Amino acid sequence: MEISTLATYHCLAFVWFFFVAYSITNVKTAERPSEVFLYGGQWKYLTVLNLVLQAVFYGVSFLADVLRLIKKLRCAKCIISSRDLLFSVLAFPVSTFVCISFWTLYTYNRELVYPKSLDGVIPLWLNHAMHTAVLPFALLEILALPHRYPAKKKGLILLGFVAFLYISWVLWIYSVTGEWVYPLFALFSPPGLAAFFAGSLAIIVSFYNFGEFLNRMIWGQSKFSP
Repeated sequence: MEISTLATYHCLAFVWFFFVAYSITNVKTAERPSEVFLYGGQWKYLTVLNLVLQAVFYGVSFLADVLRLIKKLRCAKCIISSRDLLFSVLAFPVSTFVCISFWTLYTYNRELVYPKSLDGVIPLWLNHAMHTAVLPFALLEILALPHRYPAKKKGLILLGFVAFLYISWVLWIYSVTGEWVYPLFALFSPPGLAAFFAGSLAIIVSFYNFGEFLNRMIWGQSKFSP
């Protein structure tokens, strides 16, 4: 794909995710159902954090494209490295996890992750923007250009560290409020919850590996952006 086309795409994707993140973070507090407790605001939800992550990723990608267009290759090289690290370690696996885990649990019992009372607060288009569209964007990014993946050990350590931070945030919220971020967690005993978190980490690691596999299958080992 031509750099100018990539720049246009990344700019539009950045604007889209910024708009979606802005839309969900500006849902009026008074309109939220009682079970959506206030502590931590929307920043306790992985879905919302992922929207911010995607906006940052596409913003960095757009900056890299602009630097390449104006021939600032030395600066572009550093930005491209950051872009590829963001995509490989976080943007692709987290988006895939959010989409697949949400709709799997929603289909099984939506009250565990997205109570019906939210239908009157969050429009249908915004629900799909948060939980559905993120996966096609991630797949399109792999098709659009190659990304250099870090060494497997480094990538998995970074991914595991971010997962640990989020789990710690979830547990902290529970320790303060006595309520779980997602009703699903209340179903587990402490050992069961630990097993659930471990299983979720294993799933997101598999999505990391899947992204690396797709990138290699489409682009081979050696074709990477300058």
